[in-house]
Formats: sequence, C-alpha cells, structure tokens
Amino acid sequence: MAASGSKTQSSNNHSQQMFNSSSITKFLLLAFTDTRELQLLHFWLFLGIYLAALLGNGLIIIAIAYDHRLHTPMYFFLLSLSLLNIGSISTTVPKSMANLFWDTRAISYAGCAPQVFFVFFLFGAEYSLLTVMAYDCYVAICKPLHYGTFLSSRACVHMAAAAWDIPQILKLSRSHSYLREVGLLGTSFVFGLGFFVFIVVSYVQIFRAVLRIPSEQGWHKAFSTCLPYLAVVSLFLSTAMFAYLKLPSISSPSLDLVTTVLYSVVPPAVNPLIYSMRNQELKEALKKLIQWVYLQQQ
Repeated sequence: MAASGSKTQSSNNHSQQMFNSSSITKFLLLAFTDTRELQLLHFWLFLGIYLAALLGNGLIIIAIAYDHRLHTPMYFFLLSLSLLNIGSISTTVPKSMANLFWDTRAISYAGCAPQVFFVFFLFGAEYSLLTVMAYDCYVAICKPLHYGTFLSSRACVHMAAAAWDIPQILKLSRSHSYLREVGLLGTSFVFGLGFFVFIVVSYVQIFRAVLRIPSEQGWHKAFSTCLPYLAVVSLFLSTAMFAYLKLPSISSPSLDLVTTVLYSVVPPAVNPLIYSMRNQELKEALKKLIQWVYLQQQ
C-alpha cells in the first residue's frame, strides 16, 4: 500500500510538472495578411496613423497648456481627452506595428494581460470623460449664467478624476469568483447604460435650447461648441457598439479585426481634427504655437 501510495504521489507530481511546463506563455494574434509586402504596407499605414495621433493630440495638449485663454473647463476636459487618446492608441498600435515589421503574430502572456487591462481601463475612462464633456456642453448652452458655479475649477478636477477612477475601481473589484465577475459585468452595464442615457438626454436638451436661440450668430456659436462633442461621441459609440453588439451571423475574424481597428485606432487619430476644424479659439492657439516654434528655430 505504501509503495502504491508513493507511486501515486510520484505520478501526481509528474502530471503537475507536465501541466506547469505546458502552461500558456504566449498568444497568437489575428494576422492582417500573410503577404509580406502587404504586412509592410500595413506597418507604414499604422505608423502614419500613430504619428498623426501623437502629433494632433500632442499639439492640442501643448496649445491648451500654452494659451491662458484656453484655461477653461471645456478645454481642460479636451486636454484630458487628448491624454486618453494618446494612451489608448499607444497601448495596442506599437505592438501591432512590431509584429507586422518582424513578421510574427506572438504576444507573451505578460505582455497581453497588461494590454487588455489598459485597453478596457482607458476606453472606460474615455467613455466616462465624454459623459462629463456632455454635461459641460449642456451647462454652457442651457445654463450659461450658472456655468462658473456648476463647473468651478474644483468641480472640473473632481469630475475628470472620477472619469479616470471609475474604470479603475471596477477593475480592482474583479475576482475569480463567478458571482463577483457577474456582478462586475452587471455594474459595468449599468454604468455604461446610465452614461449613454445621460449623454442622449443632455444633447436633447442642448438642441431644444439651440432651437430657441433667435439670432443666427447664437446658433453658430452654440453649434460650434456642441457639434465637435457630438461627432466624437458618435464616432466612439458607433464603432464600439458595432464591434461588440453586431449579430453573430455576420461575425468573422476578418470583420472583427476591421472593427477593432475602427474603434481603437481611428477615433484617437481623428478626434484632434474634429475639434480643430470648427473651434476658432483652438485654431488660433495652434497657429500661435506653430509660429512661436518657427520663430525659435530662426
């Protein structure tokens, strides 16, 4: 019996060693293409998009910090959004470019886990911040006389901090317990739905207020304030919803890859262009910043 027990223990140890040696150490990512020429083409395409996102968001951050006229709640939230854009696109695109350049699909477990965490954290923070920005736009148009009261410096800092902290709190509550994971998903759904309803209600109130403005100049100023927000929110939500809520019957690896690129790469690169096109104050600040840099090089 003792010999039998010893053999059983030895067998269990051997099985445990085999399990440990066969544990997952890396994952294989979906390939954009198997053709080497197209891989390099995709590499240069992603490099261009990534540099454009860094340049656009970086210029907005520097311009807002440089120009004291832009030290207002609206531009403070825009600066925070640009920081999130840089963080979100830097989480995934550099690794994708490296894989395309070196013709590999592998990503280590140690590299994959932080990437997944930061993707959900940063996109959750961006969604929360877009909700705060909808509130800012609502107060600016519907409650202009109370703007300084509702959006004081302290209130802006607290709201921006809450946008960064809410996803972090949800992630810290994750546990291996099945019930806790279900609770986390349920809480995330409630928060997400609540933010969506708040954004929709805010913009309904905004457009009702805009339609009551008698002057054409007032219309132009109101729309130039809220339309960039609406365009960014629409781009963010439409691509994310299509990626995660599309019907299983139309799902495929190639379509999943395209939708992932749409919601993770396109918004951070396009957002600076959206905000700079209709915002005259931001365009003037960027122009002054570029002129100052040019003069410093003379």
